[in-house]
Amino acid sequence: MRIAIAGAGAVGQSIAGELLEGGHQVMLIERSAQNYQPRAIPGAQWVHADACELSSLEETGIETCDVVIAATGDDKVNLVVSLLTKTEFAVRRVAARVNDPRNEWLFNEAWGVDVAVSTPRMLAAMVEEAVSVGDIVRLMTLRQGQANLVEMTLPEGTPLAGRRVRDLTLPSDAALVTILRGGRVIVPQPDDPLEAGDEMLFVASGDVEQRISELVHDPPAVE
Repeated sequence: MRIAIAGAGAVGQSIAGELLEGGHQVMLIERSAQNYQPRAIPGAQWVHADACELSSLEETGIETCDVVIAATGDDKVNLVVSLLTKTEFAVRRVAARVNDPRNEWLFNEAWGVDVAVSTPRMLAAMVEEAVSVGDIVRLMTLRQGQANLVEMTLPEGTPLAGRRVRDLTLPSDAALVTILRGGRVIVPQPDDPLEAGDEMLFVASGDVEQRISELVHDPPAVE
């Protein structure tokens, strides 16, 4: 994929490095002379420009990108970049960094944001995940709140231990996407057994999260 990153500070450069290792084409857009350091990430295309200016985005060919990431340290800039790239250039996927949690409510479809990433929220979710065995933990909100990525770790003594994935009858608005077991990442198949300690990741709408918890703790009897 071709990916543009607005903001080449420490966060933007880190993202660029990871994406380049994944085989993607990366363009870094940076307006600050201090942060414009092509030698830092030589595999990326560097553009010295203001991503909040329509003419600058036109010159970069931003419309050829599959994804735009607004990764600056200024929420106002990230919102403007998201709105311009989505509405003026029809970029298919726009992700934006949320620096101040109080501004998170703005990062939605109205501002062109498909995925909002809030570092404080993610850190809080990781802490909850570490201490909340057996509870539903929301890791990330997807599609402006239409669905969430949630995690549940099966506790010791779970009635699901020894049962198969197919025995977990989930609501229609939920899907089990992966199981983390030790150092393994398991793509769940119907006949795969479940074990205590499994970290189960679901994509689900908010109104069925409680139902998932109930099914895990009190699954129906297998006929």
